[in-house]
Amino acid sequence: MRRREFIGGILGSAATWPLSTYAQQADRMRCIGVLMAYAEDNPDGKPRLSAFTQGLHELGWTDGRNIRIEYRWSAGDAERTRRYAAELVALAPDVILAGNTSTVGPLQQATQTVPIVFAGVVDPVGAGFVDSLARPGGHTTGFTQFEYGMSGKWLELLKAIAPRMTRAAVLRDVTIAGTGEFAAIQAGATSVGVEVSPLGSRDAGEIERGIADFARSPNGGLIVATGASAVGHRQLITALAARHRLPAIYPYRFFVAVGGLVSYGPDRVDPFRRAAAYVDRILKGEKPGDLPVQAPTKYELIINLKTAKALGLTIPQSLVATADEVIE
Repeated sequence: MRRREFIGGILGSAATWPLSTYAQQADRMRCIGVLMAYAEDNPDGKPRLSAFTQGLHELGWTDGRNIRIEYRWSAGDAERTRRYAAELVALAPDVILAGNTSTVGPLQQATQTVPIVFAGVVDPVGAGFVDSLARPGGHTTGFTQFEYGMSGKWLELLKAIAPRMTRAAVLRDVTIAGTGEFAAIQAGATSVGVEVSPLGSRDAGEIERGIADFARSPNGGLIVATGASAVGHRQLITALAARHRLPAIYPYRFFVAVGGLVSYGPDRVDPFRRAAAYVDRILKGEKPGDLPVQAPTKYELIINLKTAKALGLTIPQSLVATADEVIE
């Protein structure tokens, strides 16, 4: 072969390299990591992941065909969460789904480059996960659990149900960074004539001592804020509220399902369905820092009339009529 023909052949092949490279990228199996704070057998996690995978499927992504999904379940254990975060990052995924607040920090510590989409963070700005809601910056974005103003709604609802309440304890996870949720409750306290104070929820002992001490004085009520600890101790918390005859409001339906009085909060499944759209956009080349953090769009009010009767409370008919579900 003549030298000129040889060089021409190389140059001709080189002209096709970019097209070939792009085709390989489009055809290659993409990897998505998922880090959940639940145990694998926890029924609360299954519908969330079903919504996520269904959302991906509707956008053309199917596990085993053009994506591979790697799941890790930390069961709320901090050390396990850090270890699984490192494991997922070591797999070099294209993007990672973080199930809640407690999983985002360890993932960010494990990587500064892999895109992260969260599906339920309380205060992403206060926690330092993003620069702002509108322009997250960096490699992390996602969906918040609440808008802060909604937290004030808990106090209003509890006051409407228990009008004699003058004191409210806010059971909150003090290990979670960000104070916007508690601040929003405080902001509305004066207008409804209620004094609010925080209670820690790091473990069962702290929860039990805090509620028992608070209940020693009359006209009290309990607001259970978001956080993995409260979720994990839901049966203990609802049992303590019943034992000490404290009207209580919770962030999620499953508290009411095990005997809680009332809950008002977001649909927990919907953010995972919406997260699939962000994962899709990132897989197609968009940067997470350019995708705004979004607030919930669906909220639900659940009332347990049996618990209300046990506490000697009459739920206003206006609330019963507007409730998404009434448990009798």
